[in-house]
Amino acid sequence: MSLRVDYYLSLISPWTYLGHDRLVAIADRAGAQIAWKPVDLGRIFPETGGLPLKQRSVQRQAYRMMELRRWPDRLGVPLNLEPRFFPADESRAARMVLQAIAEGGNPAGLIGGVLTAVWAEDRDITDPETLVDITRRNGFDSGLPARAEAAAEEHIRTRDAFGREALAAGVFGAPTYVVGDELFWGQDRLDFVAARLGVALD
Repeated sequence: MSLRVDYYLSLISPWTYLGHDRLVAIADRAGAQIAWKPVDLGRIFPETGGLPLKQRSVQRQAYRMMELRRWPDRLGVPLNLEPRFFPADESRAARMVLQAIAEGGNPAGLIGGVLTAVWAEDRDITDPETLVDITRRNGFDSGLPARAEAAAEEHIRTRDAFGREALAAGVFGAPTYVVGDELFWGQDRLDFVAARLGVALD
């Protein structure tokens, strides 16, 4: 039986950003398929007790910043603690990712490019030109974002379906990785994901 990871992700989550490349590397080593599932946390949070960042307690917001200072140093990746374009509407970027999948492409680079744009490059992912640049950098043609918008209704339905699927699986935040019947929430659980897939975490 082939291995598979259902990857529920948010394209504006710093935790998705911090875990993305490591998940891709783990799946590659394990020979596992990744099922890419961009979701709208704005629909998941109300159903699961989550709150948007600005509505969380002062203590939770402070601890989030503490963790965001720790992890970039540990992982050796750049991260802007207060990005210029956050929060941002990720809907257009999600449609672009779904279009790439619909066309048979591997969206790993696109997803990484969008996350990097927000968290390391201070770029606006609601800007169509930013998305065009991300597609070019990651081996897709520049018409991908426009095709995604032409098929917007289909992609909205797909993303909504991923949200319902996520809730049914017990997902309440992003990133969440599901392998078989096991759910792993957060990039700091990737060692468990690797173990579940039978590979060592670098």
